[in-house]
Parts: sequence; C-alpha cells; structure tokens
Amino acid sequence: MKLLALDFDGVIADSAPEAFVVALRTFCAFHPGARLSRDAAPLLAGDASPPPGSVAASPLYAPFLELMPLGNRAEDYAVVLTALESGRIPEDQGAYDTFKATLDPAGLRAFHRRFYEIRTALADADPPAWHRLMGAYPGVPDLLRRRAGDAVLAIATAKDRGSVGRLLRVYGIADLFSEDSVLDKETGANKRAHLEHLRARFDFAPSEMTFVDDKVSHLEAVAPLGVRCALAGWGYNGGREAARARELGHLVLTLEDAEARLYGAT
Repeated sequence: MKLLALDFDGVIADSAPEAFVVALRTFCAFHPGARLSRDAAPLLAGDASPPPGSVAASPLYAPFLELMPLGNRAEDYAVVLTALESGRIPEDQGAYDTFKATLDPAGLRAFHRRFYEIRTALADADPPAWHRLMGAYPGVPDLLRRRAGDAVLAIATAKDRGSVGRLLRVYGIADLFSEDSVLDKETGANKRAHLEHLRARFDFAPSEMTFVDDKVSHLEAVAPLGVRCALAGWGYNGGREAARARELGHLVLTLEDAEARLYGAT
C-alpha cells in the first residue's frame, strides 16, 4: 500500500452529534412549524453548540443515526429529517433513493448551502463547545501518527475543507496530510472522483491504493477503479452495512484490527 485515503466523518471524526445538531437547526430554519422542532427544542436554543449529553439524550438522535449510512452529502440530512418528520422511514438503500427522488432538488440544494452556513456560525460562536461534539475515534490519530511514513495519507470527504482543517489541528495530526491530499466536497460530487483525483495526482496504480469509508455505497462506487476498499466498522453503520461490505468482498475493520489489516502484521 502506497496511499491510504480516509473518509473523515465516521472514520477519523466521530462527528455524528455535530451533524445532527447542524442538520436539525437547518431543517427547523426551513420548517419552523415542523413536529421535529418540538422534540428538538433543547438543541435549538442559543448560538453555541449544546453539550454532547443533551444530543445523545434526544429522542431523535438514534433514528437519525439509523438512517445516516444511507446518505452521502449534507443535503441527505434533509432527506433523513423529512423522512422522520413524515413517518415514512426507508428500510434500505433502494427505498431511501426512491424517497429522495420525490423531494424538490432545489430545496435540497438550498438545505445544503444553509447547512454549511449554520455549521460555520456554530463553530465560530464557541470553538471548544463545537470541538466537543466531534472527538476523534479512540486510537485513530495515534495509528496514523505511528504509520505516517509507511504510505501517503489522504482525506476524501464530503465535509468542507475549513472544518476538516480545524479538527485535524485539534486532533494533532494536521501535519500528516499535505495540502493537496485533503480533498473536500469541492473536489467532486462523490468518492470515486476523489480517488481518481488522488490516482492522477500521485501516479500510483489503483492496486497500491486503499480507501476506508464508513458507507458501503461509497466503497461500491470506488471499487471498480481497482482500489482496495475497507469499511470502518466503528463508523455510522451496523450489521446491515457490514454484511453488505463482506458480501462485496471488502474488508470490514474494527478499531482493534485496523492497523494489522491495513498495513500487515508487524
């Protein structure tokens, strides 16, 4: 392996609490009379990020997490919350895609734009409180630091570059990633575009590259390039996603075995 490309949310950063809060605030800004706004009221007050405990206590949080793996970009949070608001809960990827196709594309694009505006305002209002909603997964920064010289490290994410940079500095690993190896939502609409960009930039054969993501749909999109793909089993997925990844022949990693399975036994 000469290059290891990692998704950010769900692989390096446990950012589901922050995504949930920003998504709720965005959704309620567009739909102030929504039923969800009543359940979400404790998370909507004030300019700063709420404490992690209040996020985990929300009755909406677990259903939100259950549907997160079916989406991709920020506008998918609008799809998830619309499904929860309507009670039309998709059971699998096909049902999710069908439900999303019924929604107004212009509305989803507007949600996407507003999501990042609200995220930036939340981060700027109280940075330490914002950081507390997005801790790194235990051991991941240490693993990357320990193996930094063994392969080029890259990030392929739908998150915005500014947020990624802030958090890499908080985690103490910003120096492990060169400027041109951090690819965000502006690089392309999907992870295949990110991996194609990295292949061209570093001139590695696909077989020399590994991609780790927490969503099976992203691995499915990248695998035809010939890149080795692995599911981060500690991310926002469950048995449904792990079984599908194994069925497709991808690695399914845990925090305990990730280093050995990615780099080989030491």
